[in-house]
Amino acid sequence: MTAINQQNDTVKRMAEAWAVIDPLMGGTQAMRKAGKKLLPQQPREDDEDYEYRLGTATLFPAYQRTCTVMSGKPFSKQMTINEDVPAKVKALLPDIDGQGRSIHAFASQLFAEALSHGFGGVLVDFPAEGGQRPYWTHYAHDSILGWRLDTSEGVARLTQLRLHETAEVEDGDYGVKLVQRVRVLTPGGWALYEQGTDGWALVNEGMTSLGYIPFVPYYGRRVAFMEGAPPLVDLAHQNVKHWQQQSDQDDSVRFARKRLLVFSGVTDGELSEPTAGSAYALRFADKDAKAEVIQGSAESVTVGRSELEALEDQMIQTGAELLVKQPGQRTATEASNDAEANKSTLQSTVEDFEDAMDRCLQITADWLKAGNGGTVSLFKDFGAATLTDASAQLVLSLQGAGMLTKETTIVEMQRRGVVGPDVDPEAEIEKVQAEGPSLGSINGDGE
Repeated sequence: MTAINQQNDTVKRMAEAWAVIDPLMGGTQAMRKAGKKLLPQQPREDDEDYEYRLGTATLFPAYQRTCTVMSGKPFSKQMTINEDVPAKVKALLPDIDGQGRSIHAFASQLFAEALSHGFGGVLVDFPAEGGQRPYWTHYAHDSILGWRLDTSEGVARLTQLRLHETAEVEDGDYGVKLVQRVRVLTPGGWALYEQGTDGWALVNEGMTSLGYIPFVPYYGRRVAFMEGAPPLVDLAHQNVKHWQQQSDQDDSVRFARKRLLVFSGVTDGELSEPTAGSAYALRFADKDAKAEVIQGSAESVTVGRSELEALEDQMIQTGAELLVKQPGQRTATEASNDAEANKSTLQSTVEDFEDAMDRCLQITADWLKAGNGGTVSLFKDFGAATLTDASAQLVLSLQGAGMLTKETTIVEMQRRGVVGPDVDPEAEIEKVQAEGPSLGSINGDGE
């Protein structure tokens, strides 16, 4: 029997990707904490060497930065609140969550999770006790435990939903502690359970004026109702591979830098305590004695660096694929309108996300008995015709996010044919610095 706080099979299936993505989004410290799950111990590598290698490994944050750059594109311009949003609903949008966040800020956080993890949801709540207005609550991907569906009418409809919550309660005169709760929603009702020493106990319950569960899921890539997938999951696995190969590369460099002084043909005791240094010289009594330095090959370091650079380029290409317009079937009206050209994956994801926000607006209107909830629109004019154009866009965005140096950016643009091959990156950067501000940054006063 399924426990109240247990994930259902669909969530468990989605969580397989989250087990990789969560550490990537958490950065180097989270990746180190994941340990052998993401950085396997090498054959015949002892524990001490492995812990040293793990403790010095650093993450190239390609997945986290790419998700940040991509999720920021539709929110680079303010969300448009269309005229069909009723006044009662529109009045709530500057503080949509009841904690001071506007719908633009709230939605940007949700969309970032849609791209990074592929799934999340919004509960549009209206508390009966002292509730003066509806408000939106974000439930992250791993807070949605399970549900039951009714598909008898051909459309999936939630008949039960379990959501995990963490609450801070008083503990003694001065302290606080966290308690685990599960909220169980049904059409027209809700119940709140809290974990105690004797298991899970009902602590509160009530009824609502809505005949449905006011919850809206959103997706990065929709698989089915209440199931999504991260659109950049392949990039996540490439980033883990880079994490592993970077660790191997660091180990190779460490080995190549070490030098071992070897003596041969030396009589026992002749050099019991040899001293090495620029001001010292060795003299052997035996004419066949010699000393030499053995050092790791630099060739393996060079090969490893090339492999890492190739993998970094693959990650840029994988991330850029979200921006490339894909061919698809269009209606005659769409085909006659250049603005309705083939859409990129990211543009399609934004449109699906707009639908989720519109559904949230409708539930808000239902609480307020305000009729049609209206619609919102996000910026979507960022598609690219080719992968080369898309990857060039991403390279510039990553440089702006501080992930690539200016020199690397110029090199990457040369590889894509955007910048001529005769341009010297270092010289070009010096010229830019000497030239001063660009024309676009100079105001009408010449300043």
